[in-house]
This record gives sequence, structure tokens and C-alpha cells, in this order.
Amino acid sequence: MHYLDFEQPIADLERKISELNELSLADDEVLSPELKRLKGRVDELRHSIFENLTRWQRVQLARHPDRPYTQDYIYEMSDEYVELHGDRKYGDDKSIVGGMAAIDGRSVMIMGHQKGRDTKTRKYRNFGMPNPEGYRKARRLMELAEKFGMPVITLLDTPGAYPGLEAEQRGQAEAIAQNLKVMSTLKVPIISIVIGEGASGGALGIGVGNEIYMMEYTWYSVISPESCSSILWKNWEYKEQAAQVLKLTAPDLKEMGIIEGVIEEPLGGAHRNYQEAAASVKETILESLDRLQQMDTSELVNQRIDKYDRMGDWKEVDTSS
Repeated sequence: MHYLDFEQPIADLERKISELNELSLADDEVLSPELKRLKGRVDELRHSIFENLTRWQRVQLARHPDRPYTQDYIYEMSDEYVELHGDRKYGDDKSIVGGMAAIDGRSVMIMGHQKGRDTKTRKYRNFGMPNPEGYRKARRLMELAEKFGMPVITLLDTPGAYPGLEAEQRGQAEAIAQNLKVMSTLKVPIISIVIGEGASGGALGIGVGNEIYMMEYTWYSVISPESCSSILWKNWEYKEQAAQVLKLTAPDLKEMGIIEGVIEEPLGGAHRNYQEAAASVKETILESLDRLQQMDTSELVNQRIDKYDRMGDWKEVDTSS
């Protein structure tokens, strides 16, 4: 188990518990009370730490290397899943995966960003940063879903769209813009869930939904704390302050009315219990489908457009004087 810096007190206690469990004592009455005391202390510490997380600490949890990714959720939630490949224009981007699935017998088109867990798979998945063909593949799947009347589920977890020269040469901005246009008027329900990092247009490129949810320890913002720090302070040292003022956590976005709800995670984060985390996501999806599938196509489109029209604060300034 990988521990973050603020989890070190928990790591120390769990290490002691592990050492005691490995001991073989003739008198178990000597060992059991101490184990019970230490386990109780771990629970107390975990509750104390996770009830008072800073925004930067939530960003760290969203990036936890053991955190479940899109395919983990798909395989945990679905009864059947058939992955589809390629954008029919250039190639098959491995940083976005998706296909047709059945969730409790309901047919859906599900897709999302996919990261890797070791050097080989991270390179294979391009660290979860899609190229234009990834967004075009996602658009192809969305349009296929519309053709067959299937709801669309998108899972967001990316540090951003790939910023390389070749991505720009192949039309990165145009690919994302086309997705925004298509998702705005798609005639089937769209449910978007942030399961990790939700960075900028890279996340928004598959994130325009009728209902949007965030898992408890995730973030969603126009810019990452590090990039914000490098722009404002010319280095990354102020990333914690940047995270604080960006208000990028799930509770922040719920308070601002940008998302519909926060999906509770297992204590300590989704990586502590994949099955429990996936069960919570699945429950949210099914409840959302119950609501959205009662709407006709015009209601779905208008609800989605109105939702984004209401976002943001502005005021008109009289410039005549």
C-alpha cells in the first residue's frame, strides 16, 4: 500500500499492527488487547485526518497511484462489456477507452480516460492524456449510442489533453470543440463522473453531461494547481496555495452548483476498496438513469443547455459614459 505524506502516522501504526500479526505467541491474551488498541487508534487517526483534508491533499488523493481507473470501474460495475476501438480517421488512442456495456441489465455506452500503473502501461496509455484521435473515438461512440438510443456514461480522470506538437498538428482543439458541440445536442442521456483528476479541456472534452458527479476525493478545474502556480508565481512551489484559491474539490463545485452531487468514497480513498467505490458509482448511475430516461429527447437537450447557461457569475457594465 502506497501512503501519502499526510498519511504517515497511519502508515506507522499499520506497520506495527503488521509486525504484531506476524508474531507467534503462546499466550494470545497478551497480543490481542494491544492489537485491538492499535486498530482502534488507526480508525481514530484516519477519521481525524480525512475529515480535515486540505484542497491540496484532495488533489494528492485524486492522483494516488493505487486509485481505480476507468477500466476498473467498468469491469466492477458491468455485467457485460465490449470495448470498441479507433476513430476511423487516424488510429486508436489508448488513453481513452470505451464501449457498450450492460449495468444491471441496462444497455449503456461507457467511456473514460485510462491511466497506467507502471512505466510500461503509463507510456502505453500516454499517462491518461488523449490525443485528438482519442476525442474523435469518444465522439464516434457517442454518436453510435445516439443511433441505438443508449445512454452515455463518461468517467473523467486526466491531467489534461496531450500538449505535444503532433497533437496540435492533428487538430487537438478542433477535436475537443467538436465533442463539446456533439455532447451539447446529443439526444440521449449523458452522465459524467469525475473519478480522479479533471483537468481543463482534456476532461471537459468528454464531460458535458445532463448530470455531473464527482467522487469525494477528486478535483475538477480549468487548470492544475502546479500550472496555476507556475503562471502566477513563476514556479511550482505555491501549488498548495493555488489549490486553495482554485476551489477545485467536489464540495466546492457542489456548493457552486456546477455538479449534481458528491459520491462518497471508502474511508481513506477509493483505492482502499475498489468494490465499495464501484458500488457507489453504480448506484449513482442507476439513480441518475431513472430520472433522465423519463425525459424525452427535447427535454434532455434543453436541460443540458440550460444547465451550462446557468454556470458562472457575470454582470453587465454600462460603457456608454
